[in-house]
Amino acid sequence: MSDSILKINVNSEIGELNAVLLHTPGAEVENMTPKMAQRALYSDILNLSIAQKEYEQIEGVLSKVAKIYQVRDLLAKVLDDKEHREVLIGKICVMEQVTDYFETLMEMSSQHLAKVLIEGLPAKINTLTSFVKDEYYALYPLYNFYFTRDSSVTIGNHAFICRMANKVRMRESMIMNAIYGGSGAFACDIINAHDYQPTNNEIFIEGGDILIARDDILLLGNGLRSSTQGIDLLLHRLCKANPEGRKHVIVQQLPDSPESFIHLDMVFTLLDKDKCMVFEPLILGDSNYQTVHITIENGKVSKIKTVSNILTVLRRLGMDLEPILCGGEDDEWDQEREQWHSGSNFFAFAPGKVVCYARNEATVEQMSKHSFEIIPAWDVIEGKVSLSDYQRCCVTLEGSELPRGGGGARCMTMPLSRKAVEW
Repeated sequence: MSDSILKINVNSEIGELNAVLLHTPGAEVENMTPKMAQRALYSDILNLSIAQKEYEQIEGVLSKVAKIYQVRDLLAKVLDDKEHREVLIGKICVMEQVTDYFETLMEMSSQHLAKVLIEGLPAKINTLTSFVKDEYYALYPLYNFYFTRDSSVTIGNHAFICRMANKVRMRESMIMNAIYGGSGAFACDIINAHDYQPTNNEIFIEGGDILIARDDILLLGNGLRSSTQGIDLLLHRLCKANPEGRKHVIVQQLPDSPESFIHLDMVFTLLDKDKCMVFEPLILGDSNYQTVHITIENGKVSKIKTVSNILTVLRRLGMDLEPILCGGEDDEWDQEREQWHSGSNFFAFAPGKVVCYARNEATVEQMSKHSFEIIPAWDVIEGKVSLSDYQRCCVTLEGSELPRGGGGARCMTMPLSRKAVEW
């Protein structure tokens, strides 16, 4: 294998980060109108210049500790190959019912085509059908693509291509499938959820609902973005790919509203070998939402049972986690407000070293109380501090625009390789 080809390897949420996939938001987030905001799944419209300045922080911090791959660059490499280009463009045109644009897209340069596939393609109003349809875009902009976590997820040496709950995001997962298989950058086995019962609309699952607690423990969210059928598909395919031994899957049901509960990582993330961030009312409080423990033996489900909560079953499995409360301990209003702004959505780039939004002040205060040194992102980027000097730290991102898209640091990062954790 060439040294330039990265072997995908992710077996935890907290292992030291070697490589990560990002997508810097571009014109696609500005190609938006209030009419399209709901279709785009946004809670508001972003100011691009401010969003990009904020995004510089997460990219700048992670560039200090890991190799960064950019979606747009990898997509252009895929499109350089005529066969890969034909397959990808053909699938997109069929799915989005714009086959009359196939030749136009095929004639574009790779860089321009990559830009169009992400930022959108204005429609040609040259037929009665296109005129009556009254749609500005033939290919809609991928407004949500800077949340690279959702459309694919790495589990061990597998790239699992997610089947998105909303059709507006299906092109993202198609692009990710092409990148893992056709960019020449990665070595991995690909599991594509689209290849299984393609006409079954009840199968959908997204990366924000998939957390790797340990190499033998998966945490999964079941809600608006990941169906029980989608979870069953994931487990079936993973068991088929790696049937040996005992594995545990913990499934947390999620409410349908508010919309900030879209994924498990909006209410629960791992911070260290012994600490996690939780939205207390759902994860620890009394609720009507089940937590289910599935035990898998040698590739087959041996037991399914309801348990009290995620932390209880993890403790039985040898992971004793201290919960840190999103929004603090005392004020339910603070908890709800900060959860809404992705206060539980932390990204760990090493055990005990994490990234989050600074705006969630009560949550950041809780991190400080639990021995995390609070460090502004710009201090890291400008070299005022070295992350290697800290055993535990919480790097804070200034965020007013990025959270409007409905996600935080974990949503914006797709780990490609992590070092093993010494449990």
